[in-house]
Amino acid sequence: MQSVVMDAIGMDRALMRIAHEIIEKNESTQNLCVVGIKRRGEQLSQIIAQNLEKLGATVQTGTLDITLYRDDRDGDAFVKEAQLPFDVQNRIVVIVDDVLYTGRTVRAAIDAILAHGRPAKIQLAVLVDRGHRELPIRADYVGKNIPTSREERIHVQIPPFEETACVTIEKK
Repeated sequence: MQSVVMDAIGMDRALMRIAHEIIEKNESTQNLCVVGIKRRGEQLSQIIAQNLEKLGATVQTGTLDITLYRDDRDGDAFVKEAQLPFDVQNRIVVIVDDVLYTGRTVRAAIDAILAHGRPAKIQLAVLVDRGHRELPIRADYVGKNIPTSREERIHVQIPPFEETACVTIEKK
């Protein structure tokens, strides 16, 4: 059984609020870059970057495939290169992902960023924080906190991969 916990309008509002919060938290956006974790984080990072531009900020964007940096995956997995068309050295890097759960994906993303240089700051933006952390990681920007049980699953749907934008929770 699935139920919608955030519709397309709610997603748009949450992502615009995150963009506002990024501007408020950082004194300047000159040194800011937004990096999405493949696959849905990449899409969300593009939306956040567009929202930041609507608010007058100019930001660079990039993507990360964190497969190589995972501690819970088989090392033989196909790995794509990070697409960072800029130097992260002394930059404010905002990592974007769809759902924050155990924290292992974010840890891998931080390792991937650090492999490319030493940013001034690394911040984290997520659409959904569902709890159940295994590592001491907290998001700086959260679209919505959705307390879940470990048996539940959160599905984030974003066009063009899915027809409509929404967040659903599936109870097993």
